[in-house]
Amino acid sequence: MAINSSHMTGFVAGIGVAALGFYVYKMNQSQVDEWLRRQGFKLPAVSGKDAASMTLEELVTEKERLEDIIAEREMAATTD
Repeated sequence: MAINSSHMTGFVAGIGVAALGFYVYKMNQSQVDEWLRRQGFKLPAVSGKDAASMTLEELVTEKERLEDIIAEREMAATTD
């Protein structure tokens, strides 16, 4: 089966619709994520805070969380 202009038109239209959907999602991400959580989907909590506006306690907590993730990945890499 050869690729013709109809295939290319559909491909370009699909890319455009996907880009538009992603744009709309990003503009309303917090509302969409909250709605999905209420529907039972387990989404990771994304910190939308700017590091410069975080308190010292929040920064230390985030640092410790990241250090834990790094340690887990290093441990997993050495056991493989």
